[in-house]
Amino acid sequence: MHTQRLNLSALSVLAVTGLLATAACGTDSGDSGKDPGSDSGSVSSSVGTRQAAAEIIGKQWNVQSVTADGTKHDAPAGAYIEFAKNGKVGGNYGCNHFGASATIKGDTITVGDDTVKTKMACTTKGTMDFESRLGAAVSDSTIKAEVDGDKLTLTTGDGTTVNLTAEKPAELYGTKWNVTATVRGDAKGGSAVALSPEAEGRAHLTFDEKGTVSGQLGCNRVTAKATVGDGTITLGTAGTTRKMCSDSLMDTERSLLKLFDGTVKYQLKGSNLTLTSENGAGLEAVAGK
Repeated sequence: MHTQRLNLSALSVLAVTGLLATAACGTDSGDSGKDPGSDSGSVSSSVGTRQAAAEIIGKQWNVQSVTADGTKHDAPAGAYIEFAKNGKVGGNYGCNHFGASATIKGDTITVGDDTVKTKMACTTKGTMDFESRLGAAVSDSTIKAEVDGDKLTLTTGDGTTVNLTAEKPAELYGTKWNVTATVRGDAKGGSAVALSPEAEGRAHLTFDEKGTVSGQLGCNRVTAKATVGDGTITLGTAGTTRKMCSDSLMDTERSLLKLFDGTVKYQLKGSNLTLTSENGAGLEAVAGK
């Protein structure tokens, strides 16, 4: 299956700035520090409802599984849902980012029929099937929510259940960031591309507090200086090994090398890291378990 590409500007609107711009989940690139329940958006003003909403809003809920028709389907890495204070819900189905309007009243969540999503085609077995199941459960639907500590269970009218766990924010330093997609483009914007099956699980980066980054580009290992600033990382010249691999691995490697010798903006939300350079190159990564 060939991967489909999506303009980076649309991806950014869905995943970062547009749909969840006011969510108080906390990012390394800036967090207001406000109580996630202090601005209820379209949530009812009753005390009980505010308390219920405050348990759900502003957290990254990692999807663990979807159970439909008595069969449990485990989620792929990177699938999550986040309810924002501005009456929006967004996240990742396991491959594509999505967003929609949502209201929370008591233990009932109503998701609007205005869902939009990116259009990548991921090739890992079962990923797109899971995406369809999760999308059907949390799009244009009325859902009952049950919170138990760091666990959230969503139940739809037809009995489908989605099991989620609140994500503890990953640290930039010391985390193995597994690359899930690259972004290719120029200063006018780029396109997000899911990794090929051969490259999945082989591209990763780890930042340390000594000011270096190291990892794997898909084929070759890489090390470079990495100076972390306020929402930015200045990456030095990449030092790599010199192996030659298949075309798909080298293609991933060339995309990632465009991030070096320059400054990238970074956003860290929960277990997800996004890097974006001035030349339009970028990556999406998820914290390794």
